[in-house]
Amino acid sequence: MAKEFIQKMLDRFVPNPDVIKHHKSLQFLGDKLHDPNLWHLSRRSISMAFAVGLFCAWIPTPTQMAFAAMGAIYFRANLPISVALVWVTNPITMPPLFYFAYRVGLSFMNLESPSDNFKFSLEGMWSGLGDVWQPFLVGCLIMGITCSVAGYHGIRYFWAYEIQKKWNARKAKRNLKV
Repeated sequence: MAKEFIQKMLDRFVPNPDVIKHHKSLQFLGDKLHDPNLWHLSRRSISMAFAVGLFCAWIPTPTQMAFAAMGAIYFRANLPISVALVWVTNPITMPPLFYFAYRVGLSFMNLESPSDNFKFSLEGMWSGLGDVWQPFLVGCLIMGITCSVAGYHGIRYFWAYEIQKKWNARKAKRNLKV
């Protein structure tokens, strides 16, 4: 059920792998795009795609998709799912998620928020940047690792649960025939 749903979504929104493999701007990758794990839906490739994509979603740069693609190729994860998962942090969700990462970084580094004397202005933002960037990046790293591990194990558990459910249904169906 889950595999069919994911396959339908990929068929609907993702270009054909042959088109991507032969695109002239991606030829520098050579034969790496021909790895079947980059395109197939298997427990390993999907769980690795979740790990790579969710980790890269917490990288606070505009090149998240490129990092996810490189990570998918390196870890032989499903490429379209890895790249799509970076959109967890989209322009709408980015401010609250990155603020949460900043708060996690403050907590991890055992620092207090410098927001008491903060003035909301361009000058205030530039002057406060020195106090913010370290806890923000630490928080993004912690959240990236946490989401990556949770996504990897969550998908593996979900996949195993679905397989067990199918086996139990087959077993029940077989027992009814007897």
